[in-house]
Amino acid sequence: MKIRDIRCAGLRGATPEGGWSVELKPEDCVHTLVVLHTDSGQFGLGSVFTNDDVVRAAIALLEPLWRGETALEPQRVTEKLHQNTFWTGRGGSLTHAISGIDIALWDLFGQATGQPVGRLLGGRYRERVAPYASLLMEEPARMRERLLAVKAEGFRAFKIGWGPFGRVSRTMDEHIVRAAREAVGPDCKLMVDAGGSDAHWANGYKWAINAARMLADYSVDWFEEALRPDALDDFVLLREHSPVPIAGGEVLTRRQAFLPFLAARAFDIVQPDVTKVGGISEEAHIARMAWDHGVKFIPHGWNTAVGLAADLQLASAFPDTDLVEYLTGSPFIDEITQGGWKLDADGMLPIPAGPGLGLTLDRDAVRKYTLGEELF
Repeated sequence: MKIRDIRCAGLRGATPEGGWSVELKPEDCVHTLVVLHTDSGQFGLGSVFTNDDVVRAAIALLEPLWRGETALEPQRVTEKLHQNTFWTGRGGSLTHAISGIDIALWDLFGQATGQPVGRLLGGRYRERVAPYASLLMEEPARMRERLLAVKAEGFRAFKIGWGPFGRVSRTMDEHIVRAAREAVGPDCKLMVDAGGSDAHWANGYKWAINAARMLADYSVDWFEEALRPDALDDFVLLREHSPVPIAGGEVLTRRQAFLPFLAARAFDIVQPDVTKVGGISEEAHIARMAWDHGVKFIPHGWNTAVGLAADLQLASAFPDTDLVEYLTGSPFIDEITQGGWKLDADGMLPIPAGPGLGLTLDRDAVRKYTLGEELF
């Protein structure tokens, strides 16, 4: 089974707000679907957290390396792409694009063997996992309303982030978190994401440690992206002194970038994004390194149905990965999935047991959000 073609198309028309300083509009493209076609007629699905113009250019640049390659050796083929991009942007947008190719290769590998990707990674530790509803922060009254509505859908874990947090006042920060805890109740998980990867994030270590102490008063389960992404030394100090667990790593790419953070114990929870970091192959490497360093692996998942499917397979394959991120209200997750996603009575999400990612896309919905581009 050889790679014949790789097609991609950006998702537009329902792009959710990201909380960024330059806010996303519905017609902006930050998520790109990838479909890898083989000479046998089979295809695999991938997803990239990057604009489609960049992904299209990366696929074209990499074409001499992937065209005609076997579609059944994801780790070897992906490593070939990584090793041949030292001079053309390895670690940046090229690595993001390689993520989509790698996910699609794993999907094909699973189809060819009749096994779910999680089993091919070494085995399934679980058949279902808790999704945490990921929402932007809003002023306290509106935050309470949003959380109550999402809790009514069956979610039992919640993450609130970005928005005004760390950008208005300490009083506002605490009022939002208090409203959130009151809404979800004492028995649900609540996480807080400061959004330190926002452009020109102004807060440093002293703000972060004071915020962490406030969050501890509301039994927050982790404090995410409290600092700028590259602030390794400050993350080490924050993790050592914070009364709540510290999470981060969503914008880092390639396992080599994660190693210094893991070795220095900068995180309690590491959050690589499978649609950016280099795909399933690379994320599995990072998850194993995290395990060796006593750091918990929870995938970052602000992406698409394909990215969520990949996260579910990864969650099945690692013993301590008991949560996955679920971007609530996104058509790029809910509408493009044939059959949709359904929480069970315990607020858990079943992990697909079918071959590959175990995902079937609704082609009409995909065509709608890719503005008619031909992927299949």
